[in-house]
Amino acid sequence: MPALVIIGAQWGDEGKGKVTDFLAREADFVVRFQGGDNAGHTVVTGGNEYKLFLLPSGVFWPDVTSVLGNGMVIDPAVLLDEMDRLRAAGHSTERIRVSHAAHVVLPYHRAVEEAEEDRLGEGKIGTTRRGIGPAYLDKYARIGIRIGDLLEPDVLSAKIKANVAFKNVLLEKVYGREGFSAGQLIDEYLGYGDRLRPYVTDTSLLLDGALNDGKNVLFEGAQGTMLEIDYGTYPYVTSSYTTAGGACVGSGVGPTRIGSVIGVIKAFTSRVGNGPFPTELHDETGQYIRRKGKEYGTRTGRPRRMGWLDTVSLRTAARINGFSWAALTKLDTLAGLPKVRICTAYRFSSHVVSAAPTATTDLAQCEAVYEEFDGWDEAALKRARTYDALPASVRAYVEAVEEATGVEMRLIGTGQDRTEVVVKGEIGFGRG
Repeated sequence: MPALVIIGAQWGDEGKGKVTDFLAREADFVVRFQGGDNAGHTVVTGGNEYKLFLLPSGVFWPDVTSVLGNGMVIDPAVLLDEMDRLRAAGHSTERIRVSHAAHVVLPYHRAVEEAEEDRLGEGKIGTTRRGIGPAYLDKYARIGIRIGDLLEPDVLSAKIKANVAFKNVLLEKVYGREGFSAGQLIDEYLGYGDRLRPYVTDTSLLLDGALNDGKNVLFEGAQGTMLEIDYGTYPYVTSSYTTAGGACVGSGVGPTRIGSVIGVIKAFTSRVGNGPFPTELHDETGQYIRRKGKEYGTRTGRPRRMGWLDTVSLRTAARINGFSWAALTKLDTLAGLPKVRICTAYRFSSHVVSAAPTATTDLAQCEAVYEEFDGWDEAALKRARTYDALPASVRAYVEAVEEATGVEMRLIGTGQDRTEVVVKGEIGFGRG
């Protein structure tokens, strides 16, 4: 049975957690394949709101195995705390599996990232300061520590001693910050290894066996396409592959096993941190959307920058990921506005262009070209159980997004809860 991949089509915060949770009811495995606890997914079920930073959003379904893939960078303290909180809320953690090859975020990674962001001042990237970039840097410098190393005292001790010797010079001599004790870190991380040992395995082998047995496997991306290290608004990006191709690299599953790629599109646009944002709103409308949608970073609590839906960037996301279909979320957030807008092109250097310029500096000079639509009533939106029952203005908006992107919207989000979804078209685990 082919697998499904869920990818954020914008700058993150599109509602991937809800879509993953909704589709996970038919899944046997749900897999996170990149990023770390800089990402945050929110799932609302039964009136309760859960915030996840490392665990896949399918963890709330009791028969689903939740996998943290090799492409992730994992802070063991955060993971164990998240598992403790799940158990305290009455959810089992027995079906969680962690790749032995995933890399470990250590305190010196966070310290280096904080120091570098402070040094950059107004030119900073705007990271979450969780140490994600420095952890990936160590991975590619081939000095990283992997989850499997936490289970090997001699290996872990040697690696931490070597890394701390270097990181302390960097922190103390370059940044004027305090260094770390190798001995304390060794003891602390061996303790994490003891607690994680029952969950650590070769997840590539596990997933291959599951697919061979006809199991349904759902891959959940973190962040969004426009934050991708290669194709995003570089350098204002994350440090991993957030696109569909990253699902294969970050989980050890071959591309021929992927059946469909699902894009998740928020009915407006937001981003956290610095970088160009052609549809950004600096007025009361932007503030209204932020307040109504509770648009604050799940991890940082920072207010998100708000803007109208940008189909120019969505066309880029559709091209790079090869979306089979998409989910359009958070239409309820726009409810109550008399008029809503969609950006269909950019005005750049006296020309109207339908594709984004490749240079981030050029993108910063682009102005959005809009089409305007009638707004809709929230009560009427939430009453709808079928696509035809949606308000006519909502359907006009959905169909305009489909026309502008060339992607069919098969899931329509009408509210926060996992039940507030209208299905339009086939959404199963067959080929899209």
